[in-house]
Amino acid sequence: MDISHLNLNQNNHILVTGGAGFIGSNLCEALLGNGNKVTCLDNFATGKRDNIAHLLENENFMLIEGDIRSLKDCEKACENVDFVLHQAALGSVPRSINDPITSNDVNVSGFLNMLVAARDAQVKRFVYAASSSTYGDSKSLPKVEDVIGKPLSPYAITKYVNELYADVFSRTYGFSSIGLRYFNVFGRKQDPNGAYAAVIPKFVMQLMKHEPPVINGDGSFSRDFTYIDNVIEMNVRAITCENEMALNTVYNVAYGERTDLNELVGLLKEYLGEFDPKIKNVEAKYGPNRKGDVPHSLASIEKAKKLLGYDPKFDMKSGLKEAVNWYWENLK
Repeated sequence: MDISHLNLNQNNHILVTGGAGFIGSNLCEALLGNGNKVTCLDNFATGKRDNIAHLLENENFMLIEGDIRSLKDCEKACENVDFVLHQAALGSVPRSINDPITSNDVNVSGFLNMLVAARDAQVKRFVYAASSSTYGDSKSLPKVEDVIGKPLSPYAITKYVNELYADVFSRTYGFSSIGLRYFNVFGRKQDPNGAYAAVIPKFVMQLMKHEPPVINGDGSFSRDFTYIDNVIEMNVRAITCENEMALNTVYNVAYGERTDLNELVGLLKEYLGEFDPKIKNVEAKYGPNRKGDVPHSLASIEKAKKLLGYDPKFDMKSGLKEAVNWYWENLK
């Protein structure tokens, strides 16, 4: 993604934690393409070496194989860094339900290590991946940043604790941060394999194999699916923001429209069917609802538009076409 229009100084040194993951590796690419120096910190628990293999020969790119659960690794990664884009986490609601202790260790203790290391290194700003799961059982739509409910999973708790810690560090140490509540991000490099694969790449792979995609529930649950390039834009805007009133708070990162799972499968069949007409005849199967799932998710992005100048270029359909093209080229 070309980010030159977002006025990011080319001389910055930016740390991307989880830089070999889906979102992190896309951020690394965009930042390097803009002429920035990038350090990637990853332990490859969920990140993929293939995602960053082509970056290793770039003189502006440095890989540190380390773990955010180690304060020493965090301190090493933060040396001489201007900004931190903290993407490292153990995602997935089901994973956190199956193993809440590890999710907490990574997402809470690891987050605190990064805050301390970044504070001590005097980085200019700490931008971190928050989550729409923080809205929990709140039934109000669209989701507005100041109105949340009770968390519905250990994962949601960990991401809310991140926001609380960032706020305390702002108040106590004068440490500048911005939290980005991601809403169902999808796009190139998102892993379709594994027990905790996100729904879009998982469905894509099933359809490409002419296997019925398995929908949890009756397909009426809806999400504000958000294309990766919109997420990259928000991270860069969070770095470049000079408005003091826009700092030390959280923002929804989404497009602001929702799609239910039945619609999603229909669109995937249509777009993939352009490459393989047989896919259009594959019918979905339905299973039980997942524990901890929120029925509906729709973001208000007015705060991000007003304070950060957020202007997402990809709606769900245009982003999905881009993603399908990438999967067909890279995974068939």
